[in-house]
Amino acid sequence: MKYYETEIDEIEKALLTSISDGLSNDEAKKRIKQYGYNELEEGEKQSALLLFFSQFKDFMVLVLLAATLISGLLGEYIDAIAIIAIVIINGFLGFFQERRAEKSLQALKELSAPQVHVLRDGNWIKIPSKEVTIGDILKFSSGDRIGADVRVFESKSLEIEESALTGESVPVSKHSDSIRTGELGIGDMENIAFMGTMVTRGSGMGIVVATGMKTAMGQIADLLQNAESAQTPLQRRLEELGKILIFAALFLTILVVVIGVMQGHDLYTMFLAGVSLAVAAIPEGLPAIVTVALSLGVQKMIKKNAIVRKLNAVETLGCASVICSDKTGTMTQNKMTVTHLWSGGKTWTVDGVGYEPSGRFYHIDKAIQVNNEKSLQQMLVFGMLCNHSELAFKEDNIILDGDPTEGALLVSAMKAGFNRQKLLEDFTILNEFPFDSARKMMSIHVKDKQGRHFIVTKGAPDVLLGVSESILWDGKMQYLAGEMKKRVQDAINGLAGKALRTIAIAFKPVPAGTFILSEHEAEKKLTFIGVQGMIDPPRPEVKIAVKECKEAGIKTVMITGDHVVTAKAIAAQLGILTSKSKVLDGKALTNMSLEELEEVVEDVSVFARVSPEHKLKIVRALQNRGHVVAMTGDGVNDAPAIKSADIGVAMGITGTDVAKEASALVLLDDNFATIKAAIKEGRNIYENIRKFIRYLLASNVGEILVMLFAMILGLPLPLIPIQILWVNLVTDGLPAMALGVDSPEENVMKRVPRSPKEGVFARGLGWKVVSRGFLIGIVTLIAFMVTYKNDPARLQYAQTVAFAALVMAQLIHVFDCRSEKSVLARNPFGNQFLVWSVLSSLALVLVVIYYPPLQPIFHTLPISVKDWFIIIGLSAIPTFLLAGSFLARKRN
Repeated sequence: MKYYETEIDEIEKALLTSISDGLSNDEAKKRIKQYGYNELEEGEKQSALLLFFSQFKDFMVLVLLAATLISGLLGEYIDAIAIIAIVIINGFLGFFQERRAEKSLQALKELSAPQVHVLRDGNWIKIPSKEVTIGDILKFSSGDRIGADVRVFESKSLEIEESALTGESVPVSKHSDSIRTGELGIGDMENIAFMGTMVTRGSGMGIVVATGMKTAMGQIADLLQNAESAQTPLQRRLEELGKILIFAALFLTILVVVIGVMQGHDLYTMFLAGVSLAVAAIPEGLPAIVTVALSLGVQKMIKKNAIVRKLNAVETLGCASVICSDKTGTMTQNKMTVTHLWSGGKTWTVDGVGYEPSGRFYHIDKAIQVNNEKSLQQMLVFGMLCNHSELAFKEDNIILDGDPTEGALLVSAMKAGFNRQKLLEDFTILNEFPFDSARKMMSIHVKDKQGRHFIVTKGAPDVLLGVSESILWDGKMQYLAGEMKKRVQDAINGLAGKALRTIAIAFKPVPAGTFILSEHEAEKKLTFIGVQGMIDPPRPEVKIAVKECKEAGIKTVMITGDHVVTAKAIAAQLGILTSKSKVLDGKALTNMSLEELEEVVEDVSVFARVSPEHKLKIVRALQNRGHVVAMTGDGVNDAPAIKSADIGVAMGITGTDVAKEASALVLLDDNFATIKAAIKEGRNIYENIRKFIRYLLASNVGEILVMLFAMILGLPLPLIPIQILWVNLVTDGLPAMALGVDSPEENVMKRVPRSPKEGVFARGLGWKVVSRGFLIGIVTLIAFMVTYKNDPARLQYAQTVAFAALVMAQLIHVFDCRSEKSVLARNPFGNQFLVWSVLSSLALVLVVIYYPPLQPIFHTLPISVKDWFIIIGLSAIPTFLLAGSFLARKRN
């Protein structure tokens, strides 16, 4: 049954209820058993234990666990214990971060009204909203949140704010008449009040026609649960890297075994050596360091007013190529503000931000005094009198209590210096004729201190124009007809063309002692004063943020449920809509297949009058075109698309709980500009991850090659497994973590977003890893051969020298990893964490070499001063040999 087109008495019969008595308590209990509680179902919650174990599903972690198993089977228990410790630490880091983010958002669970007024057994009672059922009679008034989907049968100036559901910033007037115009969208069902929406004005009653998951909000919740979460580029890259490493490890194991057997060594010894080499090929610290880098990024985000709910999402935002943003509340302030006023052939503008009651009035770009403009003054005074809204000043916030349109009229008058309480000392309101959607007007009967009586009316300009017979022009009343009426209509159209919502003000004097009984009598033969044009204005900082995103190669797309004209005006002001970009509305989207949308989506900057399904379609079309999509928003209607996007961003203040739950990032200040800072942080985190992957893998390549070359040359192993493990887990770990907090390079926000298909070794990283690793391996082998001299008695000393040379080469090389260009391109002391970590790693190596109790464990001997000069000289070669070519290019 389409309840919006059905008469109330038919609905009563169909639902076996009565608008005079409601349901009985017994009947209500039966229906709750039949239909279930009036609450939104939640997806299955992941227990703490499952969340912890989910940290070990990463491919790299599985590789490490396999290496642990092999090491244990071959008796390498120290290796196995060390790897297990790293894996567990990594798991706990990821677990605690995700758990903390979930707890920080646990408070966001009160979407529906906790209590509602319901008619049971002929009595009005208050019950929890979850106990409401089909056929219940609800009543609601200003400030109430609707507890279920209801068909309105009584409306007294009822207006409901539905922006969380539809994206519309202006409250919708509700009436009780049936609507017989075929299929309607949610925003056009003016006799249905939807679950979770807010009454901003008036009061009403209705029959509950849908509860729980059957409501409009429930259907969106269902879309949300069924929306798929995308894997992040970082997860894909690390999975790719893990596969490369495990194949490399298997290849090396086979290669070493074959070479060793061909040289006459026994199979078991060679297999043990091959597995040790394979373990060396895997950077055991990589998953832990990635997690630490992301966790530190999360802490930075919190300081910049963003909560990261998914650890890997920090990086994903950094490669976003498109930001799909809701207009209302995200790019705009969600505060209707008067910007233009017209009266008697003159147009004024007024500045100011939001509900702040301060601003100046201008005429032709010149500031004016309102008290010198009589018609403007009268329009502002009457707009303030014919008004029910109030401003509440709480600490640093200004909160509007009442209808946003009336709030805009109130603030415009306050900017001119008027105060409603003082006006009510000069004017007495004798009667009121409330606004209703049929008349589209509101009127009051007032008396001033001189005893003069007036009718003051505000409403839709075309309606007031039709009931006015004169106009205030140059301080005089003139007959309103013909050319004069056309001039007024042109002025109204001019304001509407700027995407302004227009409210007209009119009045008429009435004889003293007259008491007008009906709105029909009051609202005729009026004198038209003027029109106030208002808009939900853009946030001042958003235009800058959009421009900076454009410079970073990121396209901003506005997706809104609002009207096309309004969306275009706001998008143009923000620099989103250009002469080359297109606008699509909901009707066009409905008629397009996904494939057809993919063909045009690159050229579209604004999508207007869209539904939640449209938003999902847009996100998927962009993703199919190869974009990494960030979806921002604050409404329930944004949630499914937020979840399906590569990264979802929800507003923390105005955002609904459902949107926050669907998101990966929550902006605490609801500021679009915060996204720009998050993008910069995300880009830098990915670059830092590349830096320490470059560092760790170059180090590992050096370890592998020094062992491999030694075997090929028939030399003893220059490094033993415990020394390799010490380098991988301890000596390399601290500098790699310090690279994870390196400051961004100057051009990080001047580059185009990297492709989501970009591999880990893109942009020359593979060559850098191999070339530096090769040189590190060569100098380590040279250090070993110079001190070994084919004397078996010197083997342990030579291995110690090789160990020290490997570590020193890596610690010098880490400074080269800070820049894509050369070690000389950045100040080596610019990262203090790195300097101290290098000194700490050096100290740890010296302890292993010179501390007697550790020498037997690590098979080390004290190194002479003369050999330290050889070690340092050789260790500098891999970094500074290639730095010379950078200097040569710079000079040329």
